[in-house]
Amino acid sequence: MSGKKAVIQFNDEIVRKFVWATVIWSLVGLSAGLLVALQLNFWEMNGKFLEKITFGLIKTEGIEFLTFGRLRPLHTNAAIFAFVGNMMFAGIYYSTQRLCKVRMASDLLSKIHFWGWQFIIVCAAVTLPLGLTRSKEYAELIWPINLMVAVIWLVFGWNFFWTLKNRNEPSLYVAIWFYIATIITVTMLYVVNHLQIPTSLTHSYPVFGGVQDALVQWWYGHNAVAFFLTTPILGIMYYFLPKAAERPVYSYRLSVIHFWSLVFLYIWAGPHHLLNTALPNWLQAMGMLFSLMLWAPSWGGMLNGLLTLRGAWHKLRTDPVIKFFVAGVTFYGMATFEGPLLSIRAVNALSHFSDWTIGHVHSGTLGWNGFMAAGMVYWLAPRLWKTKLYSVPLANMHFWIGLVGILFYVAAMWVSGISQGLMLNATESGGTVLAYSNFVETLDKIRPLMLFRAMGGGLYLVGFFLMAWNFYKTVRSGQPHDASIETMVWKEVPEGKTSMGLIETLTASPMGFFAQAIVYCSLWFFLPPWSDWVALLCLGGISVWACKHFLSHREEWIGWHDKLLENWMPFSALAFISVAVGGLIQIVPTVTVNRAKNIEDRLSKLYTPLELAGRDIYVSEGCYNCHSQMVRTMVPDVLRYGDYSRLGESIYDHPFLWGSKRTGPDLARVGGKYSHAWHFNHMMNPRQLATGSNMPNYPWLAQKETDIKALPRKIAVQRRLGVPYDALTRHEIEQGALEQGIAIAKGLKSEGVFVEPDKQIVALIAYLQKLGDYEDLQLEEGEEAVPAAPAPAPAPEVAMPASAAPVTPEPPQS
Repeated sequence: MSGKKAVIQFNDEIVRKFVWATVIWSLVGLSAGLLVALQLNFWEMNGKFLEKITFGLIKTEGIEFLTFGRLRPLHTNAAIFAFVGNMMFAGIYYSTQRLCKVRMASDLLSKIHFWGWQFIIVCAAVTLPLGLTRSKEYAELIWPINLMVAVIWLVFGWNFFWTLKNRNEPSLYVAIWFYIATIITVTMLYVVNHLQIPTSLTHSYPVFGGVQDALVQWWYGHNAVAFFLTTPILGIMYYFLPKAAERPVYSYRLSVIHFWSLVFLYIWAGPHHLLNTALPNWLQAMGMLFSLMLWAPSWGGMLNGLLTLRGAWHKLRTDPVIKFFVAGVTFYGMATFEGPLLSIRAVNALSHFSDWTIGHVHSGTLGWNGFMAAGMVYWLAPRLWKTKLYSVPLANMHFWIGLVGILFYVAAMWVSGISQGLMLNATESGGTVLAYSNFVETLDKIRPLMLFRAMGGGLYLVGFFLMAWNFYKTVRSGQPHDASIETMVWKEVPEGKTSMGLIETLTASPMGFFAQAIVYCSLWFFLPPWSDWVALLCLGGISVWACKHFLSHREEWIGWHDKLLENWMPFSALAFISVAVGGLIQIVPTVTVNRAKNIEDRLSKLYTPLELAGRDIYVSEGCYNCHSQMVRTMVPDVLRYGDYSRLGESIYDHPFLWGSKRTGPDLARVGGKYSHAWHFNHMMNPRQLATGSNMPNYPWLAQKETDIKALPRKIAVQRRLGVPYDALTRHEIEQGALEQGIAIAKGLKSEGVFVEPDKQIVALIAYLQKLGDYEDLQLEEGEEAVPAAPAPAPAPEVAMPASAAPVTPEPPQS
């Protein structure tokens, strides 16, 4: 054993960079959110407003780069990856160096990480308004940017684990556990959900399709919230909250239970985003069950954070940092109570596709992430620039303005979502007739609430402008300062210390009980009736046995975990196993489920080349943000939109477009319901057909040409993905698209609408008219398959068909 004392100077320069980026991107992301919130009330905010503010100097019916469908993904990506992402990196770089008592392993990798991440954000800010998107929520960026994200994330991970290897602190503190889980799990999620085959430099198709794509997307989407917006911020909470309160963490044992139960359970809960859909019932049940179990660890973490303030509650009156942290942790508790509640099937039938979900998401992002970010910035700024905070009263003002803004926002969305959900699900005459057959009628009722949402978001944004000014003035009053500590640096492992290897980790008693529990839990879901109850009894038995073994061998279990914390490699491997198991059990079975022989009683008809081009235009314009294509297995849905959607109707859809919010009606059965001219006029000026609609105008669709030349490559990729297209030549594909375009243009001409057959609007009409067309596999031999019947009109809906296509496209999030 040999060691010596040394002075370690931390790399706080990288922390300062990320803090600056956090402040700047917070203003960008929140401003974009306010704009899209206003677009939900004022359709002119999609670009038409420029004509008014310039007194007619700029003549425009709308600007394609400023439509809700294109800006909503920009807002979510800026808020998540730019604002919260930079905050997360700042917190991790600052706390990791101090918890490991060592400088970050590589200054060069830290710089590459910072500048690479900012470049990715800029690329996203350019491509998303251009309509270059994959359509998958929180995963919209095109494949070249996906590759950049993967590379930069690996640079970050390499630097982090290299630092852990070099650490001078023997044991890993709880915050480090959450950072490890974040890096490992986000890597796994990102790679799987972004598997795709490019068709060009800016376009690709995901390798998964239909129900499999839906499951993989929400396995990713739910756990992106879990492992990008939750676990790293929990790590930051476990470091910065005790520092600010000058108190130790309330309970170390509770933090152990919190970490392992949260990491294991969270990964299973993704299917609760797909309740009452064509997703197999066992997956829906699994998602609901594990979501409900998340109540315990989530609230355990919240209580551990709040009880850390025991003996320091008096600071809440004067210290803005404590205010932000306490409110942030409280909002975390609220959001993690509401999440499992919304995963209950009956509650989800009311909340899904409504503003209630939007309120839930924003109580987490604005309340939990945003307030934790503000508290961290206010705590870090004086220390990173060796000065005092410019204005404590200004920080307190920020807190109260932001808190009022969040409450305005969330309350408005709760009332809006519940009101619209009740109206859309209301029936009369014994449940055979819709009480509100006109979709626009339900939107009119919630418009004031959507305006309240914008007001709340505006107040929240004002608070962050106050923070930016306070931060700027604080920085100007000080000088950059890199902290340093004196610590013992060991060249060899100290005497008496033994490192536990991977084999010893995985063969210990706790792992044996864990493995058996996983096996019996899986059998419970997969075995047929009665046999599954035997598996459930075995699961209960092994759980009781594990508890008894722990009580009788307490020191063995505690010693095993303490040793685990001394070697980052087995700990990381165990964290990976904990998250990978849930993903494998959910996703692997759907590889067989999503085949053509497992499609219930209907099989989707293939898109023609022109219809495929129209589908890509639909995706590019962001229509999926406002419209679902999934009629749920609920009577009101069936009455409003037509027969419920089957597994086979989206089997060839790459990507799936089931949607997550209905600001406009569902489109799964819209094909053949309206004339070509109706669709054309509706896209040119929605208010011509639906008075009061706030859907944007799309005049450029009648001016821009469809990229027919790209279709052969796209169909070739579709064939590689298993879509059974015939082996057509380039000429046959292009000629087929042109001929169908000519036929549609002739039909439009007969209705008094003149447009060239190669324009994008023609391709989009072709796609919309195809929706709901399927092959009925239950037809008697010789019968001809017909498109799905339109929704039975329970009430007159002629002049202004409310449950039709893009009535008022205005998606979620603000």
